[in-house]
Amino acid sequence: MALFDFDGTLCTKDSFTSFIFYTLSKRHIVRQGIKILPWIQAYYLKLYPAHSMRLKLFGSMFRGAPSQPFQDLGKEYAQTLLNKLDPALFWQLKQHQQQGDKVVIVSASIDLYLKPLCDLLDVDLICTVVEIKDQKITGDYATPDCSSEQKKIRVSERYDLSSYRHVYAYGNSHEDLDMLSLADTSYMVGEDQSLPLLQAVKKLA
Repeated sequence: MALFDFDGTLCTKDSFTSFIFYTLSKRHIVRQGIKILPWIQAYYLKLYPAHSMRLKLFGSMFRGAPSQPFQDLGKEYAQTLLNKLDPALFWQLKQHQQQGDKVVIVSASIDLYLKPLCDLLDVDLICTVVEIKDQKITGDYATPDCSSEQKKIRVSERYDLSSYRHVYAYGNSHEDLDMLSLADTSYMVGEDQSLPLLQAVKKLA
């Protein structure tokens, strides 16, 4: 099994912020951004946690919007992300697939575009799920922000890791450390010099 963080690991860009600019007008972004400016400033001063900032930003930008147009835009945006994947990490992902490993993207980013991207890549997905009610985006999440301990919890809930002979995990920040703790072999972008050599291993069951 191979667990891949997305932003900063498999993807070279901040996919969530880019999705905002891909789907919304600059006028809307500026107007809504001003409303949460104190939280943005606190975030950059490291006084407001990233997981709270993501929800604050998401709610400000998308609350009350009709869901279908953004689901459609998410599919379009997913296509553009194929060109933003880190070549070395994407090659590693393909190597895992070629030897039959279960590959899972585990990300704090949202399902509106990660689900269609994972369909394109033919991999599993664990991520932050957007809440939709009455065909509108509520501005809240249907799941907890999928970062830090939540990554570990949700991977463990979804998969019986004892069924796999070897677990690999790839991340790039402190928000990935809990997920990396699940792995037999882990790789941290910016710290580890070379990608792990893969073992030809298969699932027991």
